[in-house]
Amino acid sequence: MVTSAFLPGLVTGLALIVAIGAQNAFVLRQGIRREHVGAVVAICIVSDIFLIGLGTAGIGVLIERVPWLLNAFRWAGVVYLAVFAVMSFRSALKPQTMDAAGTGAGSLRGVVLATLAFTWLNPHAYLDAVLILGNLANQHGEQRWIFAGGAFTGSVIWFTALGAGARALSHVLNTPLTWRIVDVGVGLVMLFIAVQLALMPAI
Repeated sequence: MVTSAFLPGLVTGLALIVAIGAQNAFVLRQGIRREHVGAVVAICIVSDIFLIGLGTAGIGVLIERVPWLLNAFRWAGVVYLAVFAVMSFRSALKPQTMDAAGTGAGSLRGVVLATLAFTWLNPHAYLDAVLILGNLANQHGEQRWIFAGGAFTGSVIWFTALGAGARALSHVLNTPLTWRIVDVGVGLVMLFIAVQLALMPAI
């Protein structure tokens, strides 16, 4: 049955993606800011589908044989996350409301590049999407792409709900105090993940 592979893919995909991380924190931040939310969500979804697809196609074996590549991404991610954390803490010192910091405050190019960085410089994205989901998908044999389809659907549901939900709540959360909390929270998440990546054993 199709559901025998689709539902496990959906549940596993959601379980791996819902956990708070740099990417989710950034999507939440952009949703509350109402700043290029559609582009951010689309990039996250397409990237996830691409990575899961690579794993399902068997590319995970190649990544396991080139460990230096993931380590390069790891240290690039550490630097990027640390810099973004500092920027978030600086922003928390001068919180603004939506009128001052809302839609259009950041360029589309800058937001797109940031989204790509949070997605592609994080080795956990490769470990979760390519290796874990890819290996689980291939355990379903001929139904591996059905499993992958479930994981694809999980990404679409999660990122759409996160971005749209944060955007819908933006008017309620549009206060300097809320922005200070958001910026500090995002900064702490980025810093925590940067430390985790830095302390992670060589892959």
